[in-house]
Amino acid sequence: MLKLLKKWWRYLTASLTGKFNERADPKVQLEQAIIEAQEQHRRLVEQAANVIANQKQTELRLNRSMEELEKLNGLARQAVRMADDATKAGNASKANEFTASAESFANRLIAIEKDVESLKTLHLQATQAADQAKAAVQQNSRQLQTKLAERQKLLSQLDQAKMQEQVNAAMTSLNQQVGQDVPTLDEVRQKVEARYAKALGSAELVEQSVESRMLEVEQAQMNVEAQARLSAIKEQLGIAPAAGAAEEAPAVEPGSAAPA
Repeated sequence: MLKLLKKWWRYLTASLTGKFNERADPKVQLEQAIIEAQEQHRRLVEQAANVIANQKQTELRLNRSMEELEKLNGLARQAVRMADDATKAGNASKANEFTASAESFANRLIAIEKDVESLKTLHLQATQAADQAKAAVQQNSRQLQTKLAERQKLLSQLDQAKMQEQVNAAMTSLNQQVGQDVPTLDEVRQKVEARYAKALGSAELVEQSVESRMLEVEQAQMNVEAQARLSAIKEQLGIAPAAGAAEEAPAVEPGSAAPA
């Protein structure tokens, strides 16, 4: 039962994580990643500083021990010389005191020498750890700079992607509007051409109909009567007819053009 609950929990976590990643703003996620990288670098710098500080402290202790070792070595030598001088002078009491002092200095000298050897080992280890910490900080710093540069590139690509998505959405909306609510240019052309062809066809039918021929005959007759009336008016006014117009105008056959 516990194993089944663990599987269900992992599945639910993965499902929610996937949905969150799908709906999350990439720009916000990118900033979160950069902030986390900067925080990791800050923690690494703090740890490296502690390692370097330990190396510095070990170095200071080693230097103090070396100074004390040199001092004790000098004191032990001085005590031995003074004991020797007292012995030569026949002062056994002073010789014993200086000898005791020299032995005490020697004991302390031995202890300090051991401490110095131990501090040398610690200092070497601390120095190596400090060098590694410095190298880790430098490497992580370069990686952080790379991530910062990558962030600028990704932000630029994200802005371009958003603009392209807006353009795509606008073009899709435009195509939908032109295809549904507004007729296309081809549709308007087809409609105009169909109407024009229909008008031409109707005109041809009118020209070829009997009524059209009858109208032509009536128009020709009216032209003949108009010419006759003009001739009569000219005779009344005493206006001589033009040369070649004395003869009566020939009758116009139906379908022929009327004289000008």
